[in-house]
Amino acid sequence: MTDFIQFRSITKTFGGVTALRGVSLSIGRGECHGLMGENGAGKSTLGKVLAGIHKPSEGDVVIDGTPHIFSSPREALSAGVAMVHQELAFCPDLSVAENLCMGHYPRRFGLLIDREAMADRARTLLNAIGVNLDVWQPMRDLSTAQEQLVQIAAAVGTNPRIIVFDEPTSSLAEPDVHNLFRLIDDLRQRGITTIYVSHRMPELFRLCDKISVLRDGQYVGTLGKDEMTHDAVVRLMIGRSVEEYFPHHLAGSPGDTVLRVRNLTSPGLFRDISFDIRAGEIIGFAGLVGAGRSEVAKALFGLDPRVTGTVEVNGQPLQLQSIQASMRAGIGLVPEDRKRQGAVLGMPCRANISMAVLDRVNRAGFLNDAKEKQIAANFFDQLHVKASSLEAPVNSLSGGNQQKIVLAKWLARGGRLLIVDEPTRGVDVGAKAAIHALIDGLAWKGIAVMLISSELPEVINLSTRVIVMRDGHIAGELARAQATQEAILRLMAGVEMAS
Repeated sequence: MTDFIQFRSITKTFGGVTALRGVSLSIGRGECHGLMGENGAGKSTLGKVLAGIHKPSEGDVVIDGTPHIFSSPREALSAGVAMVHQELAFCPDLSVAENLCMGHYPRRFGLLIDREAMADRARTLLNAIGVNLDVWQPMRDLSTAQEQLVQIAAAVGTNPRIIVFDEPTSSLAEPDVHNLFRLIDDLRQRGITTIYVSHRMPELFRLCDKISVLRDGQYVGTLGKDEMTHDAVVRLMIGRSVEEYFPHHLAGSPGDTVLRVRNLTSPGLFRDISFDIRAGEIIGFAGLVGAGRSEVAKALFGLDPRVTGTVEVNGQPLQLQSIQASMRAGIGLVPEDRKRQGAVLGMPCRANISMAVLDRVNRAGFLNDAKEKQIAANFFDQLHVKASSLEAPVNSLSGGNQQKIVLAKWLARGGRLLIVDEPTRGVDVGAKAAIHALIDGLAWKGIAVMLISSELPEVINLSTRVIVMRDGHIAGELARAQATQEAILRLMAGVEMAS
């Protein structure tokens, strides 16, 4: 493959922070090129330089022999560069069709927007990636995974020469992931160059012709197809070998029942959900997008005003539809979308960690600053959060460290049940291993854990039992010994096990 894209000495600084330092690498025409590195290594920043979101402080990008320094995404798009972002960015009050056609609305008589043509175009874009959605549905009503699929459709629909995929599968279930893989294979056949940023090595090994690694904002090296091994990539990323992502042990013998759920139902979302979680258990919840896993979690935390059923925590009835009641009962929720639901990004780490314990750090209605800082510092240090200080805003942290702040908030609160929804979405290998060890450690201390994840290896390796949901109900439950990828996928799809 000939060099089609060349990054030449790219440096990017934000204030006093250098995100990229003299990065030079080449990518071939029609190649699927992986970018890896720990959170904060500069992968997404490099992709955003190519897509015109960030203007480099030094250096330039050469595309097909022509040097470019893009000042805006529009300039990059004109040169044939599109990007699928990890952070979703849509107009939530507009429909799917309006978002997909934004900037080039079809018109009648040159004046009136042609809504029928707009709907047709939106359906064509979605069909091209195998997605069926109501195109007049407001974006705010979509799940995170559905939003991601709409964003992929939007990028592919610009007929680009280059597409940057930044953690595109972080919120997708297995069938959608496979559809995306087929799409990328098709793009490669059409000569479209793809840059694939991901922490998931099996995906990179499956898709990529080459993998380049960044560390601390600098280019470290590139591996060809025959050089790609787990150990080789990790050594480039962190300078040392990581034998495995998961803890060496699972939680000990389960104790008393912490959570007892019977006939939990929410119209249109899920029905007749019944299960128990005992102290020290990690119960994995698997299922396709829309199966109802996250909706059950939100209902247990008091976020569903229509839910009915019976829930007991430590043998005591739980008042449904009340966040305060759930928190008093010792339930914590690490939500799927940490940026919109888990943290207040513009506030400092200290305030985010103490947010769930404000009732414990006030004196006569006034905040006890010393006590707040003491609690926050304890869990900040315990989770080894990488930040300039406790006062650093959460939006200045990498994705993995943002997730640690959300976890720290609930560790500070304490409790008997922690619900974690996609706990390692968009985090690097080091942060992922740390979060896995943390979850396992909580179970060892007798905390009951409800683990929701679209990554089947995560569910299989961390869980003591796996509950599979399909179409809003429980399709089956598997003991750890029976929780193979095939068995889970069959329950997810409603396919009987082969005899």
